[in-house]
Amino acid sequence: MKFTVLIVLATALLLTGCAPEVGSKKWCEQLENKPKGDWSANEAKDFAKHCIFHADE
Repeated sequence: MKFTVLIVLATALLLTGCAPEVGSKKWCEQLENKPKGDWSANEAKDFAKHCIFHADE
């Protein structure tokens, strides 16, 4: 059981490490190449905030 939990956690950690940080230049470029119909509502909002309007805090 512990081994299964360890494998699941390791897999989750590896998968989250593959995606660029939201708002980064690489993330913006990745979304620009993704079909607009495949964007989620959160992706569209974050794209507008970070890639179009460059909301710096």
